[in-house]
Amino acid sequence: MDECLALADLGASINLMPLFVWKALPELTPTCMTLELADRSVSKPIGIAKDVSVKVGVFHFPADFVVVDFEPDPRVPLILGRCFLKTSRALIDVHKVELTLRIEHEAITYNLDQTSRYSANYDQMTA
Repeated sequence: MDECLALADLGASINLMPLFVWKALPELTPTCMTLELADRSVSKPIGIAKDVSVKVGVFHFPADFVVVDFEPDPRVPLILGRCFLKTSRALIDVHKVELTLRIEHEAITYNLDQTSRYSANYDQMTA
């Protein structure tokens, strides 16, 4: 898969990738991990995809993804967790509604009001 949307999730401790996305990537590293998902279901990952290049703007970040056979939300099949946000040295400014990713002395900043297509188009938001 050349391009897809992803959800940056501060609550996720791992990067998560559905099996159908991984099928275009190299082999997986076996894992004995068991995951408890947000809906409290338990899942056994297929494996770990190591050093997957994640392109954000002009930057490329290496990321490891836990690959699970599940039915993702088609709008955002990838979940980028805290480990990705740490690698990209993410700064989240809630007041300015901005996300800044950095590599050394270069940075790219996104206005989250303009890039949040996922939540802006979500028809059945509930609280």
